[in-house]
Amino acid sequence: MQKLKPLSRVLVLHSDFCLLTSTAIPSAILSTMDAITLTRQLVDIESISGNEAAVGNYLYGELTRIGYQTRRMPVEGDRFNLYATSPEQPNPEIVFSTHMDTVPPFIASSEDAVRIYGRGSCDAKGIIAAQIAASERLRREQLYVGLLFVVGEERDSLGARVANEYAAAQQAHACKYLINGEPTENRIALASKGTLRVEVTASGRMAHSAYPELGESAIDKLLDTLTRLRAMPLPTDPEIGPCTLNIGLIEGGRAPNVIPDYAHADLLYRLIAPSQDLRRQILETAGDQVKIEFPLELPFLRLRTVDGLPTMIASFTTDIPKLTNWGEALLIGPGSIHVAHTDGEFIDKQQLAEAVDLYCTIAKTLL
Repeated sequence: MQKLKPLSRVLVLHSDFCLLTSTAIPSAILSTMDAITLTRQLVDIESISGNEAAVGNYLYGELTRIGYQTRRMPVEGDRFNLYATSPEQPNPEIVFSTHMDTVPPFIASSEDAVRIYGRGSCDAKGIIAAQIAASERLRREQLYVGLLFVVGEERDSLGARVANEYAAAQQAHACKYLINGEPTENRIALASKGTLRVEVTASGRMAHSAYPELGESAIDKLLDTLTRLRAMPLPTDPEIGPCTLNIGLIEGGRAPNVIPDYAHADLLYRLIAPSQDLRRQILETAGDQVKIEFPLELPFLRLRTVDGLPTMIASFTTDIPKLTNWGEALLIGPGSIHVAHTDGEFIDKQQLAEAVDLYCTIAKTLL
């Protein structure tokens, strides 16, 4: 049984994930659409990437209970996306979307007068709560949007890829706009930097460390290559900012007294333009003593905006490049990316409330 731990009482999910409560404390969705309470309930369901089934089942049960046509979209194993629409408009022109998964480790919720804390509070369970609240408000005004909550955004965007295939297969799919939620402090993104992942692998020959001349150090080759790559000039844009490099992982060697025959590094570039020139520059700078592979790229994107809203440049990537069949994309959400993925992750309650208003305003503008 999956247990939820809201503000004042434990709520227990039955095996079919319909909410069972005492009569004293109704569900946050069922009663006042309290986005603060819902955020805490979602945070308290651990959903690290690969383990999203429990939070997906909770949302499925609650959205179905309040009248949405809610579909589980199988992804992998017991993992699934959720797509919820109103019976009055099963093929909406606008869909609110974000992700259900979080990075590790799990951190339970807490709050003070101004903030909600915990893993996923801003990235992106508070955003889920704000989008559901906005959808409910619009529904009362007879304006209907869809809700798309996906898995795997923090790892490989697998849920987004499956959702894109789903949209392509639906003949009645009529979505024109995707309002994607990520922590942008309620500013609408003009653009989102892309991602280019680079794997650098060096090979050598083992030998006793007392006789280095008999071996060939893969680590020395890797270090020389990384030094050149770090010194390589990267492009910049006066509006978007610089392309940046992070050397995120280095591994190699056998033991301190063994000349290493293997070394590997994972690099991540944040893109501000198409990657062809950068790829060529990386290969030329790295030289022929290492093997270079490019296992992942998410492109740099310029995004649709809405007049009158404060703007920002998202230096991070999102699921948007994998959701091309869901219409023209906008990117906005409460919370700061600067605290996402930290042990002190939080979302301001005031920003959460403002996000509900913003999502409604943007939807009305687009409709």
